[in-house]
Amino acid sequence: MSEVKASMAGNVWKINVQVGDEVSAGEDVVILESMKMEIPIAAEASGTVKEIKVNEGDFVNEGDVIAVIE
Repeated sequence: MSEVKASMAGNVWKINVQVGDEVSAGEDVVILESMKMEIPIAAEASGTVKEIKVNEGDFVNEGDVIAVIE
C-alpha cells in the first residue's frame, strides 16, 4: 500500500483520479494550487486507487495524505 502525500501546503485544485482507477508510478493524481501556481502531485507507485482523502477545494498541509494506492 502506498500513500500519496502533499509535497507542500495548498488548496486541492483538481483531482485527476477516482476510487478504483489504475494508476502508474509518476502519474498525476491531484493538482494543488499554491501562490497562484499549479503543483502536480504524482503517485509514487503503480496500483489501484483505494481511497481519496480530500475533496476539490480542501486545504492540505505538507505531508497530509491525499490518496491511498493499493
